[in-house]
Amino acid sequence: MQSKFEFIKQYLQEMDIAIIDEDAAEELVVVEDEENGIKNLIIDCEEPIVVLEQVIMRIPENSKDLYKRLLQMNRNLVHGAFVIDEDEKIILFRDTLQLENLDRNELEGSIHALSLALSENGAELLDFVS
Repeated sequence: MQSKFEFIKQYLQEMDIAIIDEDAAEELVVVEDEENGIKNLIIDCEEPIVVLEQVIMRIPENSKDLYKRLLQMNRNLVHGAFVIDEDEKIILFRDTLQLENLDRNELEGSIHALSLALSENGAELLDFVS
């Protein structure tokens, strides 16, 4: 019987998403689909969930308005959320899914939600850096 990790890798291959790095011991892969804005997306199987996380950008100085805007953007995301790391230096997209009953449609939906979030909000986020 295949492990959940192996199923996730199989789903990614079926979706034509490139696995660019893998740590089988940690049940973690790094993937990309540059055509859809996915670059170095980490997919980590942490029983009972799978965590999807991609760095979006560094947080600029004087970012109070950015934090407010991230919360507003999150309201419109289909899956996942824009989050900041503990050091308040990086904005990431993060989503978690239940691993036990995970199917390809759920994983694909989460990855597409990241792509959609980037296409809808990427330019505005970059404006905070300029």
